[in-house]
Amino acid sequence: MMIKLLKLVSQPEKVTSMPKQSKSRLQPLVALRALRTLINDPERTEQVFIIIRAMSSDSIERNYAKFLRTDRGQFMRRERPDLIECLKDRDALRNMPTGSLGRAYLKFVESQQITADGLVEASTEETTIEDPGLRWFAERMRDMHDLWHVTTGYGRDTFGEACLLAFTYAQTRNRGLGIIAFVGTVKLARELGQGIFSAVWQGYRAGKRAKWLPEQAWEQLLHQPLDQVRQQLRVGEPAQYRSVYERLGAAPA
Repeated sequence: MMIKLLKLVSQPEKVTSMPKQSKSRLQPLVALRALRTLINDPERTEQVFIIIRAMSSDSIERNYAKFLRTDRGQFMRRERPDLIECLKDRDALRNMPTGSLGRAYLKFVESQQITADGLVEASTEETTIEDPGLRWFAERMRDMHDLWHVTTGYGRDTFGEACLLAFTYAQTRNRGLGIIAFVGTVKLARELGQGIFSAVWQGYRAGKRAKWLPEQAWEQLLHQPLDQVRQQLRVGEPAQYRSVYERLGAAPA
């Protein structure tokens, strides 16, 4: 059930179903009740959505405002590049240089048997965002999730999702994701050992240290060597994450 839980929350825009444009107040008591319910009964995965809605507040609006304070953000808002179309074009990805982010992304999605528009199809609730610029940004945040997997080196296994949630929380300050990352880490520690805490903490610190990923021109980065992209974005190797798997004698998914 922990796997199901973290898969639900690993795509933040899917879970929150596009935040409303009006600022939302934090609802800590609502989140606390949902958290207690979830801890007592992990099958009650609908509580995940309640926690994120109660604690995310105006996360997407705050990140969009930060995005617009950058020169690249202003340019991209005007141009509105369509990231999902780039990620769906597997022929173009296959023709990118060996060792590039684009080729690594293609290998990742093919090995995991997922599609770039899978997150779009999974978003079943109607968007409540009226502003077209904010809606474009929210959808872009959703669409770059698997690129963050490839860039950070965290897999789609439960453990990798927890580490990436911590990384994402550091980047976006979405409190709902932070709470789920913490709960997931506690539960995973019972299964995989105490090394989980140091790995997830490393994910959080990596997110703090890295450049701000939401503003990156991923369409251009796809053509560059993955190692160069990681260096450029200040994203290091997930050493603790891999160390846990080495101890367990397994390989990350």
